[in-house]
Amino acid sequence: MASTIVNVSCNVQAIKGLDFQNYVGLKASTNSKLNCLKTAIKALPPRFLVVRASERQDGPIKKMGLSDAECEAAVVAGKVPEAPPVPPKPAAPTGTPVVHSLPLNRRPRRNRKSPVLRAAFQETQLSPANFVYPLFIHEGEEDTPIGAMPGCYRLGWRHGLVEEVGKARDVGVNSVVLFPKIPDALKSSTGDEAFNENGLVPRAIRLLKDKYPDLVIYTDVALDPYSSDGHDGIVREDGVIMNDETVHQLCKQAVSQARAGADVVSPSDMMDGRVGAIRDALDAEGFEHVLIMSYTAKYASAFYGPFREALDSNPRFGDKKTYQMNPANYREALVEVHEDESEGADILLVKPGLPYLDVVRLLRDNSSLPIAAYQVSGEYSMIKAGGVLKMIDEEKVMLESLMCLRRAGADIILTYFALQAAKSLCGEKR
Repeated sequence: MASTIVNVSCNVQAIKGLDFQNYVGLKASTNSKLNCLKTAIKALPPRFLVVRASERQDGPIKKMGLSDAECEAAVVAGKVPEAPPVPPKPAAPTGTPVVHSLPLNRRPRRNRKSPVLRAAFQETQLSPANFVYPLFIHEGEEDTPIGAMPGCYRLGWRHGLVEEVGKARDVGVNSVVLFPKIPDALKSSTGDEAFNENGLVPRAIRLLKDKYPDLVIYTDVALDPYSSDGHDGIVREDGVIMNDETVHQLCKQAVSQARAGADVVSPSDMMDGRVGAIRDALDAEGFEHVLIMSYTAKYASAFYGPFREALDSNPRFGDKKTYQMNPANYREALVEVHEDESEGADILLVKPGLPYLDVVRLLRDNSSLPIAAYQVSGEYSMIKAGGVLKMIDEEKVMLESLMCLRRAGADIILTYFALQAAKSLCGEKR
């Protein structure tokens, strides 16, 4: 607390029973009794009294008008200005036991005792720059709400998409990833619509780049939105997902997206060898500058349900366990890390996010590449539902969950909370 020192002459000894040093905010009286001591006061050397900064001031605080040299000379002569007294030690509640202090050399709570210290020592920072905003798009004009994902919509690619991206950019989120809801009539067993140069995703990329040239656009590389079978790859008649034939289609899809202006292509299919093949295909077409964010550790998770409703992309039969990873496996992620790194991935992603923090940390500790985590639809919807039911504080849990992903080692987070969280971090209300 700042204090102002004023030079006031007074006879402290003449005012019996008062000690200016033991009373907070005590000021010299100007009544007649003190004025009658004027002669005696003049005979004594001046004392410095304290005016507390907390006291009400009717105007600007008057300075003493002394030079630095005069102030220093006064101190050398023993006329030391008085500061406010040391505040009394706060009293403990009645009944608190009187104990000896514990003989502790280290008390970690000292570093947490004030908001300023906690902020200074905070190890992990969360910023809108860490977010990639997943956006669902469709061919319609209107934005259609997604029942299982409150607050999320299938955005009309001409209008709603552009408006939502504008809102995100206003609060510092300048990276998006696009997921298309494809008309059933355009789906096929080989997913050829995935590399249609004038398909929904390439059109949306071109539109966004025209409006926001510096926007970073991530794309999803997989066949499930385009497949009549709802799987990430081509399905053989016996139900086997064909690996190499699928990779061939994915390469064409990635090149199509890069040609439209995508900055980062993101193979989420979990086919073997697809990162290296896509890298070769992009380079052969002159897209050496386009990044690959590989879904390195994508697990066959039950947390994806709301997403599949959003894209109407549930598998027509079976599940995805022959290509997505077993949730029980941890070390297996290292196999995928080594393969993706050697094949030329630029970013490694873990999906889902919060239930797999150990895997996020595993990748962080075993790779120097940027690590991404996907806070998936099931995680989002659970937090939303808990907030609606007043079981949790949605805002606090949202921010804590994102901070946990960063703390575990994620450089970027794909999250449906991107806009809401960025507003919160910028001090805006939901």
